[in-house]
Amino acid sequence: MGLRCGIAGLPNVGKSTLFNALTRAGTEVSNYPFTTIEPTIGVVPVRDERLWQIAELVRPERVVPATVEFVDIAGLVKGASRGEGLGNQFLAHIREVDAICHLVRCFKEEDVAHVEGNVVPERDIETINTELILADIETVERRMAKIEKPAISGDRRLKELLTACLRIKEHLEEGQPARTLQAEVMTRAGELNLLTAKPVIYVANTSEDTPHGRTPCALKVKEIAEREGAGFVSLCARLESEIGELEEDEKREFMEELGMEESGIDRLVKETLKTLGLITFFTIKGGRECRAWLVREGTKAAHAAGRVHTDFEKGFVKAEVLGWKEFLGCGSETACRQKGLVRVEGKDYMVKDGDIVFFRFAL
Repeated sequence: MGLRCGIAGLPNVGKSTLFNALTRAGTEVSNYPFTTIEPTIGVVPVRDERLWQIAELVRPERVVPATVEFVDIAGLVKGASRGEGLGNQFLAHIREVDAICHLVRCFKEEDVAHVEGNVVPERDIETINTELILADIETVERRMAKIEKPAISGDRRLKELLTACLRIKEHLEEGQPARTLQAEVMTRAGELNLLTAKPVIYVANTSEDTPHGRTPCALKVKEIAEREGAGFVSLCARLESEIGELEEDEKREFMEELGMEESGIDRLVKETLKTLGLITFFTIKGGRECRAWLVREGTKAAHAAGRVHTDFEKGFVKAEVLGWKEFLGCGSETACRQKGLVRVEGKDYMVKDGDIVFFRFAL
């Protein structure tokens, strides 16, 4: 499951700085629009203390956390849906991600130019959303033009799709993103691969003197996120980039001084998983490896086995399942088995967050 979250927003809102903080990739950061032309991709490990607690007991040769890919995408400007700036590239790159991390500028440093001249989060969010909506309207209209005749001729499936397209178009023309449609219509919206159907996490990028984000500007972004049912995180990308350069001990000490229980980056990764409806299960391979895996909530055991290896899904026999808390309480797999805590589940078992799973398969 190659999960990708695209970092999007207006130029000069801190996208590359946030990307650097996420990946320490050293992406070019400049005070110019369109510094990022081609998207840069970084693989970010998911910090999950449960994995390390399990590994502490197993003492494997290696520990492999789950990962999420973040994509640094070029800044968008008004008219992007008509090809202005790098609009066409921007929209194409957005189509390739699973979720959008919409970075909103809430800092007022005068040494970093704002494309609109001042910081107004509602306007900046509307600029991005309007361009995505206009692009989606064009997508829906193109599809309608292709299916209208066969739908009228009696093709039932295309008739249902045409009806859905009309409802989606109406919703978009009201200025509403597709993700706020009813579930049954959303299914069709997903089929169209609409930009505004993708889950969104709004990220308020604050100044270094307000890393906790309790500012009127950040709270306005939070209000918009809550109204849309989107995710929300407030952080200072510049500060997070500095934290990312520190060694673990220095990082903890610095965060304590700032009164931060966890970094903004960790909160953003967690919010991304939550927004995408992802859960984590763990596997233990002898004394060699402990690994975390991400799957969508409701994933059945056989499909989860396929995440580990395609042969596991093809030859699935059963899954032996153990809760991570039971494992920590007993101290070993052997002790858990002796106490009868390891359950045998079939292919239709829905994997739960925190499950330790031993897949049994036959070739």
